[in-house]
Amino acid sequence: MVNALNVEEIHRGLSAEKARERLLAEGYNELPAEKKRTILDIAIETMREPMFLLLVACGIMYFFVGDLEGALMLLAFVFVIIGITIYQEGKVERALEALRDLSSPRARVIRDGKQFVIPGREVVREDIIVLSEGDRVPADVVVLSCSNLMVDESLLTGESAAVRKSVWDGKMEMGRPGGEDLPFVYSSTLVSQGHAVVRVVSVGVATEVGKIGKALQKIEPEQTELQKETDGLVRLFGSVGLVVCTIVIVLYGVTRGNWTEGFLAGLALAMAILPEEFPVVLTIFLALGAWRMSKHNVLTRRMGAIQNLGSTTVLCSDKTGTLTENKMTLEKIWADGKLASLREAKGLPEWAHETLEYAVLASQKEPYDPMERSIKESGLAKLSGTEHLHADWELVREYTLSRKLLALSHVWRSPSGKEYLIAAKGAPEAILDLCHMTKGEQEKILKQVGALSGEGLRVLGVAHSHFKSSKLPESQHDFEFEFVGLVALEDPVRPEVAESVRECYEAGLRVIMITGDYPGTARVVAKNSGFANYEDIITGAELEAMSEEHLRERIRTVNVFARVVPEQKLRIVEALKANGEIVVMTGDGVNDAPALKAAAVGIAMGGRGTDVARESSSLVLTDDNFISIVRAVRMGRRIYDNIKKAMGYIISVHIPIAGLSLLPVLLGWPIALFPVHIAFLELIIDPVCSVVFEAEKEEKNIMKRKPRRKDERLFDSATLALSAFRGIVLLAVVAGIYHFALVSGTEENGARAMAFTSLVLGNLALILSSRSQAGTVVETLGSENKALWVVFGATLFFLALVLYSPFLQELFKLAPLSLGQLALCAMAAVAAIVVFEIAKVAKGMQRKQPVGAVLS
Repeated sequence: MVNALNVEEIHRGLSAEKARERLLAEGYNELPAEKKRTILDIAIETMREPMFLLLVACGIMYFFVGDLEGALMLLAFVFVIIGITIYQEGKVERALEALRDLSSPRARVIRDGKQFVIPGREVVREDIIVLSEGDRVPADVVVLSCSNLMVDESLLTGESAAVRKSVWDGKMEMGRPGGEDLPFVYSSTLVSQGHAVVRVVSVGVATEVGKIGKALQKIEPEQTELQKETDGLVRLFGSVGLVVCTIVIVLYGVTRGNWTEGFLAGLALAMAILPEEFPVVLTIFLALGAWRMSKHNVLTRRMGAIQNLGSTTVLCSDKTGTLTENKMTLEKIWADGKLASLREAKGLPEWAHETLEYAVLASQKEPYDPMERSIKESGLAKLSGTEHLHADWELVREYTLSRKLLALSHVWRSPSGKEYLIAAKGAPEAILDLCHMTKGEQEKILKQVGALSGEGLRVLGVAHSHFKSSKLPESQHDFEFEFVGLVALEDPVRPEVAESVRECYEAGLRVIMITGDYPGTARVVAKNSGFANYEDIITGAELEAMSEEHLRERIRTVNVFARVVPEQKLRIVEALKANGEIVVMTGDGVNDAPALKAAAVGIAMGGRGTDVARESSSLVLTDDNFISIVRAVRMGRRIYDNIKKAMGYIISVHIPIAGLSLLPVLLGWPIALFPVHIAFLELIIDPVCSVVFEAEKEEKNIMKRKPRRKDERLFDSATLALSAFRGIVLLAVVAGIYHFALVSGTEENGARAMAFTSLVLGNLALILSSRSQAGTVVETLGSENKALWVVFGATLFFLALVLYSPFLQELFKLAPLSLGQLALCAMAAVAAIVVFEIAKVAKGMQRKQPVGAVLS
């Protein structure tokens, strides 16, 4: 702790030379931050994904068998996907970098006897800083002198009301934030009223903000369930592909004696089985999903969080600035036994004018404090045109709050200069003390104070006095005050919160409020927000005494936690996770940061949130609006649904490709598909179809169903069976066309062309059937999807080139088809789609889910 300073040392401040030396020795005054992700970092992270490594491996396999064109196409596609990822995540990082500037403070320091405004990061220990209303405190400091200093510490404590500060006695040791009349002010807090001269005690990681930031390094982010499941699928398909590929090569070489063709057949089969579309689907869906979410004021820091967001079961929200607006609103005025509601009344009753008049006079002329600003705004709105506003009066003195008297007074001089009017406001008990009221009168007023406080309102008493002497007394007690009335203020709930909470409940999503505020206030906010079971509250003290087992049991039903500290918020999130919940944590303060990082999805508020909160989060809301969270959940579910559709399609389409590669080997037919054919299907149709499914609109019941279970697989048995059935049907159709062509005397290249064309057209039919889990093809055709028709047009165009361009005919080993042959292939595709739709209807009837009218 620093030593006390005399007035001369305060006015002189730290020398500029000493400040430079200390800055070089101790470093900048900055919060602990994660290493900035560069383009190279993003590229390396992407390339480490096993799915991308598999795609690269496939390209290398093409290269070693001499198919340079196929190898180059595959490897080029790898770099295209990496480029998309780098662009999207780089754009998000730049947006977040700009957001950090919102909370970057500047400081007015005294050095060498002069005042300078410098960046907050250049503040050093023992600097003398001048704080004024609206300043963001750049470091942990002690107060050397102050006048009516009030500080908003909600970023650290969760309390929406500003706390009063006092002058340091030179002895008291700095403690934790929270409480009135402490001589310490903390980094990242906000001066809401008054001014002060302070001395820096701690900077950077040594501040209270920095200490919280250190705790975050011990928490590892979770891998999403979808990532784990997809990795498992890739490993399974890779293992099966390797084994089958080896068997085919050996079998073909032994039975036919042509090891080169055997190797090509085995390679084609391996390529048909290996799910190289999986990384394409995940990357494109998540990248485009992040882009779409940014259009709705949600920035994505961790792409994988989008998957968790769609399956979340519990949303843990802070109160201040998240559910509420973090600003006070004057709600009620009480005087002479009467109560006026400013929200309901068309005009303020005459009997309430005097109370509001003196509340305005007891506030700053240009207030920054949310309470005083609300009182001033209400006065202008309700008293305009009356004699109760005094713009021409002169403020001659302020009596500030003190430990002994929690009230302040403003002395005003009338334009005539003959008399002084004193307006006072403060804690009701302090105002009653100033008015020297009888016990009976005090009990009557305090009863009303209790009633208003029980509604979650902050109550202030108002009094006035007159004084004719030009020599004002030193104490407020020397005035003869008369009690005027009470004003009650509320930190209002955001208007859209109740509807958003209701939508969460309909979606099977629990909403829990975790706040550092008092139980009474928390109960009212929870009630106004539409919380279920808002009467049952666990306080921080009760939480501290609970065992882990007891907490895990209670947390199954309790939705409101009050008077908790950051460490307890983290404990709550961990208890929910232990119960099998997928937790979303929202918040904007430093006190939310550990829980933000521990949750499956951390959502930080961008407007007023701190650097450490943003860097701990997976998502950032740029508008600080609770409804954006619900939009994010909705979009997360839509993204997961569409991923499931795309993955089901991939499984289905790989069956006929793999089957058409294997059957000729087993049945002695000519090879139907070479690697170049599969490359055509993989690189032109399948990846682009991922874009088609990503663009699909949400199902109408998307926010009416329960969240996906944490242990639920990407494919349940019914979905997997339907995907396999579709694939087998398409294989039967294409194999039938190929066999028919061969036995009817069509030469090898012509038969291969018919099989390939049937497979491409059947692929398009499969896309149409897979667009909705329940809607029919006819219904989905009415749902706009521009990407679908681009895919169809491009596929048919390239198919025509392959069939009728001599160069491509030779490369693909195909022959041009007649009109009759094309018609036969088209009829086969139509037959396949009819069977697909019958299977979909049967699945819907089995689940008792009505088919149709499911798309928005």
